[in-house]
Amino acid sequence: MRDHFLQLADYNAWANRRIYDAAREIGAAARTRDIGAYFGSLQGTLTHILVADQLWMARLLAQPAPYARLDETPTDVFETLWAARGDQDAATYAFISGLDDAAIAAELVYRDMSEMPRRLPRRIILTHMFNHATHHRGQAHHQLTQLGLAEPPPLDLPYFVLDLV
Repeated sequence: MRDHFLQLADYNAWANRRIYDAAREIGAAARTRDIGAYFGSLQGTLTHILVADQLWMARLLAQPAPYARLDETPTDVFETLWAARGDQDAATYAFISGLDDAAIAAELVYRDMSEMPRRLPRRIILTHMFNHATHHRGQAHHQLTQLGLAEPPPLDLPYFVLDLV
């Protein structure tokens, strides 16, 4: 099970690099333009993915929540956001590397955004983290098209695997 989640962590980092590279290509004005997306702009969408990942990682590490809301903006500076994204991807991989299958299957007790106590197996939380990021990267991919990028990068898992060959 750990190997599966490590592969997902690698894929997640790969997809994040590709979407951030494309976001850098369109420039700051397009990246931060409110286009009516749920989080306003492309950068808002990318920020939300990071904030959610940081919240879940804090829960997994039994640390205090770094944010009170899922729409917080820890930085408006794209390069700082990109660096934090890379740090988070590395932290996720390192966290999973330190788990065995029993720890992945074990339940975690945490508090949700409304401070309600919750209990879920770590495997569900990790699956959610990767699924959540994929969902919002799909939105970001569409936003890149809306913002004029002719060919946003393919992000499908087979392309990641083929890049490894």
